[in-house]
Amino acid sequence: MVQNQIAIMRNQTTLFFLLLFVFISLSSVFSTRVSLTKGSSLTVRDASNTDDFLTSPDNTFTCGFYSLGTNAYWFSIWFTNSSERTVVWTANRDNPVNRRGSRLTLRNNGVMVLTDFDGSTAWETNTTISDVDRAELLDTGNLVIRDYGGNILWQSFDFPTDTLLPQQLFTKGKTLVSRIGPQIFGSGSFVFFFDSDNLLKLIYDGPEISSLYWPNIGRSIFENGRTSYNSSRIAVLDDMGTFSSSDQLQFSASDSDISSHVRIRRRLTLDYDGVARVSSLNESSGFWNVTWQAVAKPCEIHGVCGRNGICAYTPEPRCSCPPNYEPTNISDWSQGCKPIFQRSCSDSEFVELSHVDYYGFDLNFSRPISYEDCRQLCLGDCRCQGFSYRLTGEAVCFTKSALFNGFRSVDFPGSIYLRVPRSSAQTLRPILNVSRLDCGINGQGKAVVLPNTYDTTNQRFNWVYLYSFASAIGVLEVVVLVAGWWFLFRKHGLSSSMEDGYRAISNQFRSFSYNELRSATGKFKEVAGQGGFGSVYKGVLTDERVVAVKKLGDVVQGEEEFWAEVSTIGKINHMNLARMWGYCSERKHKLLVYEYVENGSLDKHLFLNKTFLGWKERFKVAMGTAKGLAYLHHECLEWVIHCDVKPENILLDGDFEPKISDFGLAKLCQRGYHGSSELSRIRGTKGYMAPEWAMNLPITAKVDVYGYGVMILEIVKGIRLSSWVVGDSHGVEEVPGLIKFVRMAKEKMQNGEDSWVEDLADPRLEGKFDRNQAAMMIKVGLSCVEDDRRKRPTMESVVQVLAECEEELPLHISDTT
Repeated sequence: MVQNQIAIMRNQTTLFFLLLFVFISLSSVFSTRVSLTKGSSLTVRDASNTDDFLTSPDNTFTCGFYSLGTNAYWFSIWFTNSSERTVVWTANRDNPVNRRGSRLTLRNNGVMVLTDFDGSTAWETNTTISDVDRAELLDTGNLVIRDYGGNILWQSFDFPTDTLLPQQLFTKGKTLVSRIGPQIFGSGSFVFFFDSDNLLKLIYDGPEISSLYWPNIGRSIFENGRTSYNSSRIAVLDDMGTFSSSDQLQFSASDSDISSHVRIRRRLTLDYDGVARVSSLNESSGFWNVTWQAVAKPCEIHGVCGRNGICAYTPEPRCSCPPNYEPTNISDWSQGCKPIFQRSCSDSEFVELSHVDYYGFDLNFSRPISYEDCRQLCLGDCRCQGFSYRLTGEAVCFTKSALFNGFRSVDFPGSIYLRVPRSSAQTLRPILNVSRLDCGINGQGKAVVLPNTYDTTNQRFNWVYLYSFASAIGVLEVVVLVAGWWFLFRKHGLSSSMEDGYRAISNQFRSFSYNELRSATGKFKEVAGQGGFGSVYKGVLTDERVVAVKKLGDVVQGEEEFWAEVSTIGKINHMNLARMWGYCSERKHKLLVYEYVENGSLDKHLFLNKTFLGWKERFKVAMGTAKGLAYLHHECLEWVIHCDVKPENILLDGDFEPKISDFGLAKLCQRGYHGSSELSRIRGTKGYMAPEWAMNLPITAKVDVYGYGVMILEIVKGIRLSSWVVGDSHGVEEVPGLIKFVRMAKEKMQNGEDSWVEDLADPRLEGKFDRNQAAMMIKVGLSCVEDDRRKRPTMESVVQVLAECEEELPLHISDTT
């Protein structure tokens, strides 16, 4: 009896595991496929793991929709067993599709097409074959389309992105193009290719320049071990890790000597930093090990520090600006440095940077030559921005028309002499050293050594006397001021109101008590507005100033952190920014005190028929808001990203001059603030949020540019483009009005319609607007809402563009209705 029960239990256990195996197998079949037949599709169903995939027969590679965020997908191929699903190919790298409703279809005519949620084509193959049979992913990582005879009609190997796989032929016309960043698929500025001289090369192909940097540009073709005589232009990486090219370039991965029976997964990638690398996969950990790289010294890579920038090792590679230059955009060093002086052909002097040189852009090359003659060559040419002078056996002089690809090395036997106005040469600012890896300000570097002609012992001695004298004068002034204050206020007994007025002038930003603000607002009686950070109440202080008091919601900072942040915001002062007068921080009560702005927020005047704005005021709002954001991004003491630019946060004073509110509240960020967990939790307002939010990409000032772009288009059109409308012929679908407006605007502009501006403007204006200004605002708005943030302008450039078409309008079209 017992034995029978045991046998029954064994049979049940066997049956259970058999059913479990069948269930797992069936689940795998339903979620993954080995081929995609004609007329079928792969789709992004939802955010779970039920998406459709193609897998290679040996399960090395997977093909399907890949997401780096919550709502942006790329059709990609990746290593199945790598720790982070390492992507090796992407169809739509510069054009991600939406999660909902996007699909990849192998059509009956042989075309494989990727469509977005609204049916638009994001990518397609160049095939049109009637006898197409299927698409499948091979063990090599190659996605192919076959006909009924098994012949390959199209293959992903012919269209590499940033990766070359073993056995993938690299030939004339093919390129590897780097990504923008480690978690951004978009096309970057570094290219690996066969040049017209039959050589494999690496080039920086940026918006301003193109510059070769590998192989060694200081050597000849033959000194680099290459030949240009073989025009076949073909290269391949084999399974053992050996790379061979028709130009005689040959190298092997450092682990290529491992026994041939051990298969190692490898890839050659042109990474976002401009370095071509071969990597091998550790099967047990899922991580990659670099086994070869083309460039050992990152500062030899051109373009990394942009115009005027200097790359140096400290010991890690860092970008820096020379004296009297500052970063153009500290979150993107490829934009380089800009001078903080006006260039002039006359009254010039030179500043020496020892062991520094800039590659290329030589106006003149002379040797042998004296230092003074080299200096005069540069002074005599207005195009010359500096000269390189080196002593390498005989003196060599290079005068420079532009300063790109700067580097500092103790091995470089010379100096660069930068041309600056004489006044700037006397008042040098120190170099700013900034790490390219974290793109954050790491403190001021030491001042660069001045030329010997300005650095004599006597001059240093005189400066000591000067500093001592200035310090003595400063101490004397402080003593006089303190004595005067004590004499006025204590001896003469000024009235308390006058003393309060003096204190208000000398320290406008201050701390308020909760009871003080409770009394000023009449127990928070009159609600002036409601924002994402809390309610706003109108109040009157004891000194009769009318204020707006904002009650903040959940604030996680402690007292000191909160005080540090709001006090920094309180120091920011610009005519187009709402001024903060003070704050309150008492236990759970966190309040901010702002100046009261009479005409309320822009949305009330823009979207309501009763109070809509005339054109003059609209252009003033667009211009003033741009100036305020440019100040936040480029000029103020603490660089701030607003993170929620929208009409509700633009206040209008009595003259309809805009004032940006709520800046600094989302998160006080220095430029280049990357990847912070705190920042990643912040979200803007739906409709004004840049695509970066959905993709979980690093947040930069370009998110504000996007929000401004939506807003400026709304200012022209007079309606909510950021609103989401529902409905299409195939069912319920969410489609942003902005997308429709952008498409319509671009179509009208491309078709050259004469009335395209009038068709896009607010009909309530009845034609009473400046057509040139409206056209420029639309063009600016369209550029600001580009999905690729690299294509968006800076707010500084927006101000410059709008200023060019700023002029007084006739009175009959400038009245506010």
